[in-house]
Amino acid sequence: MKIATWNINGVKARIDNLTQWLKDSDPDIVCLQEIKTIDEGFPRLEIEAMGYHVETHGQKGFNGVAILSKTKPDEVSRGLPGDPLDEQARFLEAVFSLPGNRVARVCCLYLPNGNPVETEKYTYKLAWMERLRTFAAERLAYEEILILAGDYNVIQEPHDCFEPKVWENDALFLPQTRQAFRRLEGLGLTDAVRATTDAVQLYSFWDYQAGAWQKNNGIRIDHLMLSPEAADRMTSSAIEKHVRAWEKPSDHVPVVAYFDFTTGA
Repeated sequence: MKIATWNINGVKARIDNLTQWLKDSDPDIVCLQEIKTIDEGFPRLEIEAMGYHVETHGQKGFNGVAILSKTKPDEVSRGLPGDPLDEQARFLEAVFSLPGNRVARVCCLYLPNGNPVETEKYTYKLAWMERLRTFAAERLAYEEILILAGDYNVIQEPHDCFEPKVWENDALFLPQTRQAFRRLEGLGLTDAVRATTDAVQLYSFWDYQAGAWQKNNGIRIDHLMLSPEAADRMTSSAIEKHVRAWEKPSDHVPVVAYFDFTTGA
């Protein structure tokens, strides 16, 4: 099974790229972020025509997440628990049946950017990360296959960006941000990409400005974080970098992981 995460940066603006990528890449489950549309505005018909089921948690003009899947999920939940007043559409959870009476719990998340750091946006980011940690701890207690896939807006390590000095005062790379991410990871989650490679200059985002793509001035902020049960069944991972060179690209590219869910207890 191939599971992917991709910040599409406006699904209606990138629908041609999305459908082409679905055809070429053939993922089984896709977590999309920044769909930037209400649920009713999502180009559902085009995706369903390709054999995918569509679940969305949308918001007008910005944010918004979606899960596309070749099989219909058994359960779907919208919104990250922990703050009933939070109206931003950033989290979607779906549960899928697997062989052997097992399930895979796939969560699509779009973690807040947090800039400027001297504003309430950074406070919101850190609070959201703590809510995510609490949620993950509760789900990990189920001892199920759990995949937290999305745009984390976190640069984990200096080698995950082209020039650490450029990012040292950014909300994505501040010590508090990275510490919050380590607390999440410390619950027992595995970074799919780093579990399979130590390569440097391995990025998932390139800004539209200053020739970042052409110079390979990127950052790695899109992650699939896996429970032990999911990590044990992962066979490989990849960043599908070539998509960034397409016409009208998103500034992010898909990150994918492959799993063998046909064996094991």
